[in-house]
Order: sequence, then C-alpha cells, then structure tokens
Amino acid sequence: MSAVAELFGRSVSSRDEDWSAIVDGQECPFLGKGCYKTRKSNPEIAIGSCTVLHGKARVPILICPARLLERGRIFTDCLHLLALHEPGNDLHVVPEVQIPGGSVDYFLVSARNDDIADFAGVELQTVDTTGTVWPERQRLLRTLGLPRADSAEELVRGFGMNWKMTAKTILVQMHHKVRTFEHLRKKLVLVLQDALMHYMLGEFDFAHLRDPASIGHSMHFHVYGIEQQRQDGPYGLFLSDRRSTDCDGIAKGLNLQAESHVELSDLIARLRSKIGPETLFNPIQLTAGRT
Repeated sequence: MSAVAELFGRSVSSRDEDWSAIVDGQECPFLGKGCYKTRKSNPEIAIGSCTVLHGKARVPILICPARLLERGRIFTDCLHLLALHEPGNDLHVVPEVQIPGGSVDYFLVSARNDDIADFAGVELQTVDTTGTVWPERQRLLRTLGLPRADSAEELVRGFGMNWKMTAKTILVQMHHKVRTFEHLRKKLVLVLQDALMHYMLGEFDFAHLRDPASIGHSMHFHVYGIEQQRQDGPYGLFLSDRRSTDCDGIAKGLNLQAESHVELSDLIARLRSKIGPETLFNPIQLTAGRT
C-alpha cells in the first residue's frame, strides 16, 4: 500500500475521481495552477504528493506548503490580527515580499483604494522529507491502474521525515523576520501542522509560549490538523491551536540574536506597489477544481 494520502489535492481513497485526467493535468487545486513540485531529472513531470501517511499509525503529514491554502482559511484566521482593518476595506493576499531576514510567503493586507490600513505576515511550513516520495507515488499509480515507467532501483528507494532540520530552519528564519515585524508593531504568523508543532514543543525550550495566544505578541503560531470525515472522503484542515510569543521568546528557544529593522513607510511602499486586482483575496478562487 502506498504511503501517499493525497495526490494533486485529492484523497487517494476517493472512488469518484478521474485519476487519469488528474495525473495528466498536474494541477494544484490550492494554487489554481500547475503543481510546482517537479522531478529534478524530468521537470516536466509534477510529483503532486501533498500529504503522506507516516509511521505505523499512518498519520497524515503535510509535505507541501500549498496544501495549507485550502479554502483560504489560513488568511481569514488571521483577520483578528489586523487591528486597523475596517468594514469596507479590501483584503489582499500578496505573495513573496522581501524584508530584512528573508522573503515572507504572504502578506495579508487591508487597504482602501491606494491606502494600506494594516497588514500581517503569513509564513507556511510543512515537514521536509529525506529521500524521495517518488517511489511511493509510482506505487500509487500502479494501484490506481495508471501507466508508469520505473526502474527497479527507483522503486526501492524510500523517504523519511526530516523533523529536526525543518523545525530548526523555520524557527531561525522566524527569529530573523519577527524582529522586523516587532519593530513595526505588526504581527507575523507561522502556519504549520499540529504534528510539527508537537515536535517543536518537545525539542526546543518553548514552555513559555502563550497558550492561548496573546493578541499583543508579535509572533503567532497557527496550528492546523488534517482529517477525513469518512474513509473514502476528502481530507480537510481545521485550526487546532494558537500560541504566541515575541522576538525574545523565539531567541530564548534558539539562543540566537539578530538585528533586522525596516521602516514602516518603506514596507508600505513595497506592498502598495504589489497590490492590485490580481491580489484581491478570493477564497472561492482558491478552491477552484475541488469538490
């Protein structure tokens, strides 16, 4: 049995999918475009594995950040962090904005006409894998009765979950970036799965994280679970936990220091140059192709 739980956004246990068309189309329903995770040896082929089953308990683990975009709820779950948002303002989701410390995956922006009222940063993190999921994906195609071409060597190789490197890398990045948000008196949100959050709490000194989250903190953790309502149904995300801290709290857990300041006017100018009709928040568009 393959360890792949979702392929191109669909549960592999679903009996109602046209798998041949889905695999040929290579579309990501969460991004509304082609899956960006492709094979290095053949970039024309998208891998399409969103979620895998891990361990003896076969727990579903998200391995693609785009999977977190389901129904756009991670953005609506951040609305309370926009203290200056008012009814009538437009909401924009702006991808890939550069700040000191790196690029932020998304900015949720409240704006009216050309005036930006407020914003929050949103970072996505799923678990990185060691090895390759490709053999499991190909085994799944065989189970689904779809054609594939593999060597015996390719199907022997397996994959693992790189918990330690994933957690440490994203927390170091968060420390660098949250200092900027704290300086601007804005919020930065890390969106992650509950399994990864549990690992962080066990491996790092984060007993001081505020639970439930405090609106006054600059660094927020929005933790999501994933489950099936029925055995042959789709998987769905749900918000399971919210915690928070500040820049010093991240530093306490990691023993790190960094200086990353940017002036509010500079960041607002960058955001203003990026917002437009194409960035308007549209949760219906984000679900295109899903049933």
